[in-house]
Amino acid sequence: MKGQSRTQRFSKAMATELKRRRRALMRIMGDNSIALIPASRASVRSNDTEYPYRAASNMLYMTGFDEPEALMVLIPNRRQGQYIMFCRERDPLQETWHGRRLGVEDAPEALGADDAFPISDIDDILPGLLENKQAVFHTLGKDQGFDARLLDWLNKARSSRRRDGGDPDAFISLDYHLHEMRVHKSRAELALMRKAANLSASAHARAMKKCKPGMYEYELEAELIAEYTANRAEHAFAPIVGGGENGCILHYTENDDVLVDNELVLIDSGAEVSGYAGDITRTFPVNGVFTEAQKTVYNIVLEAQLAAIEAVKIGNHWNDPHEAAVKVLTKGLRDIGVLKGKLPTLIKEEAYRPYYMHRTGHWLGMDVHDVGEYRLNGDWRALEAGMVLTVEPGLYLGNSRKIPKQYRNIGIRIEDDVVVTSKGPEVLTSNVPKNIDDIEALMRQ
Repeated sequence: MKGQSRTQRFSKAMATELKRRRRALMRIMGDNSIALIPASRASVRSNDTEYPYRAASNMLYMTGFDEPEALMVLIPNRRQGQYIMFCRERDPLQETWHGRRLGVEDAPEALGADDAFPISDIDDILPGLLENKQAVFHTLGKDQGFDARLLDWLNKARSSRRRDGGDPDAFISLDYHLHEMRVHKSRAELALMRKAANLSASAHARAMKKCKPGMYEYELEAELIAEYTANRAEHAFAPIVGGGENGCILHYTENDDVLVDNELVLIDSGAEVSGYAGDITRTFPVNGVFTEAQKTVYNIVLEAQLAAIEAVKIGNHWNDPHEAAVKVLTKGLRDIGVLKGKLPTLIKEEAYRPYYMHRTGHWLGMDVHDVGEYRLNGDWRALEAGMVLTVEPGLYLGNSRKIPKQYRNIGIRIEDDVVVTSKGPEVLTSNVPKNIDDIEALMRQ
């Protein structure tokens, strides 16, 4: 709707979800405590221009608020209000230049807050909120400027506290608790992630259909971005579009080479929808037809990915999909003459590492490499319903003499987004083809 800030257009359906998250965190915190989540700072791109603003994921997760110069405060069981927001006031002059603000007056209703104050008044108000608190839930080290101000507020609170009050000098990392909450996705979150996955799949399919020899990598990147922008989204990370040997560079983002006939192109890209990321990788022939050598390597990676997805089950350990992929990839490398020896020995000695040097997946959510521990008490954690991860094995066969000539400079990765469910793995990104016949059929359209 015109005339409103972006936050006022935030989905009302998320209000209950956000309230549930705040209540869950306050139950963890207990009485005599306070939690602080500052907004991320606007970042200068060059001189007086800034990068597009993206709120810190923890702020989005707890409030849905996406403006800079803000602070969320939670104080369990505070009679005057448990959820307080500090934000910028409305300013017609600034809004004429830089866009609309939510404002202090509208913040309580829009954000579900009990109260809101101008961010300019924070030095006067926050010390009083810190008085007599025994624990401060805040992650130090992310914003040194804010940390320094927090220490000043704490000193003011100590100097004015009641003699029988607690001393607010116990810092507890807020990230530890929020990250564990974020690793388990709710129904509302999964609905948003399905949207991000479907849009990511549409963009990849669009790029496949547009691809032809002589194009530049950045032209395929433009197709991805056009699909995201047309659907009121943006890319969750800088797209990787690597043709030929560039597909062997894991985080290749230059995207400035020409796409050559009879070579492959690897695209790793995903849309961000309402703060949630999609993440897909597909590798396909520039001219629409795989060579026999490309088919051989591609089918090894595809078999590894299917084996890894099959291992995404409740009760399996985080590392089980990786181990399943490694077994298939190592055998495949031996079958095509890149490795020699007994399979168990090759796996134990990690002989595959020069050609497969990364893990098979990562958590996915508000961050494309989402938060959450992979090990608990030193052991791989068990997979549980509602967890979302990527499954992305690959082979990167460079120009080494150990590699048979027909397989050199072939880089292939296949990545999907997968939810752990009671019925087995749910592949969110299945709308973009990955079987050879299906890819070739789509590219003929």
